[in-house]
Amino acid sequence: MAELAPRAAHRSLGGARPSTSRASLAQLAVAGAELAQQRAASSSTSSGGRPHPHQASASASAPDLERHLEELRGRAARLHAGNRDLAARLHGVQARAALVRLTNARLRAEAEASALARRLAAASRALALRQMYAASVSASGDWSCGAGGFFELQALASLIA
Repeated sequence: MAELAPRAAHRSLGGARPSTSRASLAQLAVAGAELAQQRAASSSTSSGGRPHPHQASASASAPDLERHLEELRGRAARLHAGNRDLAARLHGVQARAALVRLTNARLRAEAEASALARRLAAASRALALRQMYAASVSASGDWSCGAGGFFELQALASLIA
């Protein structure tokens, strides 16, 4: 890097090549350091030794940023608490849904049992009707529809149902 400084100085001097002795390299390094310090000092303060406007606004906004950060932390805490509340409510809803499913299954089983009981009662009535008809036919010994056999069967069926 020490060789770059003399070449840059050579270009800026319009072609006149400065000496490359160790003393001149040291002088260039010192001059570069002083220039960097001057630029840093001029960029940090404006005329009169006052802070740069960006520095003043940054230091003024620091409490605002801190307040905003605290507001965000509070909001995050409220959101976490809300999430916990929603999770607890969801758990309760899921438990109630499970109870509803169990109740529905029980009611469905009862409805099926009731339907089966109705079918059993109807089958029992039909069997009783057959037995009564068979008994009446065997007593009369006549399978014909002559003496009101078919109509008697309908009358018996309506009485049983």
